[in-house]
Amino acid sequence: MKIKDRKSELLLILYLFSNKTLTPVELKSEFLIALEFQLNKKTETTLKVLELEGFVAKAQGSESSYHLTELGFDELCLRFPFFRYSRWNWDGVYRILSYEIPEKKRELRDKLRREVSGWGLGPWHRSFWITPHPIVKPLRQLIANKEEEKYVQAFEANHSFGDSHILVEKVWGIKKLEAEYRKLFKVWHEILSGADSNNEKIKKIVNNYVELLNIDPGLPKELIGENWIGFESYDIFLEIKEILIKG
Repeated sequence: MKIKDRKSELLLILYLFSNKTLTPVELKSEFLIALEFQLNKKTETTLKVLELEGFVAKAQGSESSYHLTELGFDELCLRFPFFRYSRWNWDGVYRILSYEIPEKKRELRDKLRREVSGWGLGPWHRSFWITPHPIVKPLRQLIANKEEEKYVQAFEANHSFGDSHILVEKVWGIKKLEAEYRKLFKVWHEILSGADSNNEKIKKIVNNYVELLNIDPGLPKELIGENWIGFESYDIFLEIKEILIKG
């Protein structure tokens, strides 16, 4: 998978190959090997760190099966916000992040942008970013006692009036994202219709899916509707996964 961070990769694998109830995943599966994922020393070290942090837990009676904890799921959603509202309901609160970091401190500004890039934030106005995800606590932890702290403001608010559909398109560009999902469905169809082995198919299916998960802001159904194509893609992925693994 195109994820450089082993921690994020592990959390994602444990969710994609599990289900919404966070059941254990056998990390020696041939399908995980097909994803070029190996339970080597580096992976085992990362797993131990994740265990100590309370993000994963080992399944009882198994040496290689792990599952996400609820804390681990929350951590996953900071990297891949799409999954949060596949399990939970939105509280109706918007979080607004504002930062005015001087041009002479561009490196500091770029670093902050990279660190919060997976939080479902969309540009509302210059230096104002908005998200429906509960990011205030992790943001406070991220910048506490750092230089960035004096440049950052965060707010929480309800939407009083205005067309939320216009807001969603302006901030997150949902029409473009929807078009990308439609392209993904065509790619998946081509993969499944091909002559590759099931291992190779699951590898291609996951790799293409991760590319979109990297950019999906994870908006709740209250903002984009219950029939949003992103929700459909996840249901289809679960079906494809079961077919290829059982086949």
